[in-house]
Amino acid sequence: MATINVYTESTPNPSTMKFLVNKLLINGSLDYPDREKAQESDFARELFKFNFVEGVFFASNFVTVTKSEGVEWPDIEPLLKDFVKGAVESELAVKPVEHSEDVNFEGTEVEVKIQQVLHDYVRPAVEQDGGAIAYRSFDNGVVTVELRGSCSGCPSSTITLKAGIEGLLKRMVPEVEEVVAEAL
Repeated sequence: MATINVYTESTPNPSTMKFLVNKLLINGSLDYPDREKAQESDFARELFKFNFVEGVFFASNFVTVTKSEGVEWPDIEPLLKDFVKGAVESELAVKPVEHSEDVNFEGTEVEVKIQQVLHDYVRPAVEQDGGAIAYRSFDNGVVTVELRGSCSGCPSSTITLKAGIEGLLKRMVPEVEEVVAEAL
């Protein structure tokens, strides 16, 4: 078995930290914004046993952890790094076996184009910051997306949404007039 290495990266959201490993954890992404939703994932359920963990998000080779207020990263980061290393080494399940995220774009020609741009250009950048974006709808020129992981509740997500994602979509899909985030 190869040695598992865990690296941390800060994210634009000061409440979240990205824990990267040198192994693929999941194809796609899974968001567990609270303890109740985490029951299907052994890995997430164990992370929520730490009383300072308020959210868990998985994508490709990382897990993003959202901490509670009043707890500082220097105090908990080493503990979480050790936990993530042990969980990956013991192959603790991230998700139930039958939960996959296929890339199937549906809808009108414009909706498919929007989803393709989000998947090809926006998703990789958002994942770099420990989050994910999901297409929800397109209606009268307005694209609605859902922000998950470190993007959910991030102070700079509005800037990312308006300056970054909206600007890109307006340039690449002229029918787009605005991008909004769905409230969770």
